[in-house]
Amino acid sequence: MSEKIIKSADRVKNIGEVFTPQKTVDFMLDQPEIKTKVNSLTATFLEPSAGEGAFLVEILKRKLLYAKTQANGKKDLQNKLLQALSTLYGIELMEDNVEMLVMNMVNTFRDVYFKTFSPEEQNQKILKSANVIISANMAQGNALTYKTATGNSIVFSEWKPVGKSKVQRTEYTFDSIVEGSGPTGTVQEHSEQLDLFADFDAEPEETKAIKYIPVKWEDVYKQLKA
Repeated sequence: MSEKIIKSADRVKNIGEVFTPQKTVDFMLDQPEIKTKVNSLTATFLEPSAGEGAFLVEILKRKLLYAKTQANGKKDLQNKLLQALSTLYGIELMEDNVEMLVMNMVNTFRDVYFKTFSPEEQNQKILKSANVIISANMAQGNALTYKTATGNSIVFSEWKPVGKSKVQRTEYTFDSIVEGSGPTGTVQEHSEQLDLFADFDAEPEETKAIKYIPVKWEDVYKQLKA
């Protein structure tokens, strides 16, 4: 069966939506300069028109595989899997695509995790933290205007390793990243990035700066604020 390249002629006409075939994805990611970045736990990738995740899912698979070669023991591997995940970001205009993007990223991470660790070794905190990272790193919005579907600034989180087992989360608006102006000073109290349990009809809440405290990678899901 052939790959899905378009969802409808209307979407191609209205928003220029065309999905990238897997063969093309593999060819691009196999280029030496890209492959070097994929084989890194710190190099970040941003897909500004992420679709359902053709590129991001494949990069995640490859980064998780690389993480396995860099870990020193089971505990360290669990941390490095989350670290690899935290370097991937996506922006997508269409709501249905973002929902599939998040689901595909979650399922890819979980599939690798369950195949890597026995039931006795598995830690539900890791899976919860993976969901939080994916939710924070995948945005529904317009990469050209730097705005979310509700008209507010797209906000992304940087996940900076602290020592051997902790991470410091810092939020940036997408426009501040593009302009290189540093961390955002005003962001949503509750992240506007896609939350599978979010109420999309709710009014955006008043904004304020958020500061997160360094935590163990497995405790990212707690979203502890200073």
